[in-house]
Amino acid sequence: MQEQMIRLLKAEEIECRISTISEKGLSLLLFKDARVDQKILDEIFTPYGWKRSHQSIDGNLYCTVEIWDKEKQQWIAKQDVGTTSYAEKEKGQASDSFKRACFNIGIGRELYTAPFIWIPAVHANIQRKGERYVTSDRFRVASITYNAQREIIGLVILNNRGQMVYEMKAELEKTEEKLSPQKLRALKQELQRTGVTMETVLERYHIQSAMQMTSEIYTNAMNSLKKTKSKAA
Repeated sequence: MQEQMIRLLKAEEIECRISTISEKGLSLLLFKDARVDQKILDEIFTPYGWKRSHQSIDGNLYCTVEIWDKEKQQWIAKQDVGTTSYAEKEKGQASDSFKRACFNIGIGRELYTAPFIWIPAVHANIQRKGERYVTSDRFRVASITYNAQREIIGLVILNNRGQMVYEMKAELEKTEEKLSPQKLRALKQELQRTGVTMETVLERYHIQSAMQMTSEIYTNAMNSLKKTKSKAA
């Protein structure tokens, strides 16, 4: 597979779903949907650089996502099984198996680092309905921050009335020595050779300028660029 970093999910691409609910409050889980997976696969590998297929094995529906590796001239595949959906069983399994296969590729894997998200009852409209508790509130991710290890370190969630109901403040990472002129020059040379833009690198590592690069980010960026073919090739 091409050495291309799967980008991190944006706030608007993440769904909030209720996991548990009681008279004391409710907990949320973060999800992505199949449309986000398709969008990111198209962005990185183009609509013709990947494909999906489904197979039934022992009564379970599996999805295989394949990505074309230009260097090896072969398809690289990742597979996973779907779980049963209460509505439209086959469609639900197909979508779930596709999303799971995309997790194996790396899309949305950062969601596994999400904190336990608890919304106390004072911030949610919770009502009792028979033997269970329900809410008409809906929630969305307003902002999300990641560290260099692709872990969630900052998170803000709003309800459907625009009120902030959860906040995880990002801790400032340790300040490291600024990028030296020599390293910056070497980085620019690799960018010029490959045709990759500085904006692409900055967006990939969620920083605003090259001078914000830590030693680890610089090393990772350079290693990735060195494995990328020259634009003239």
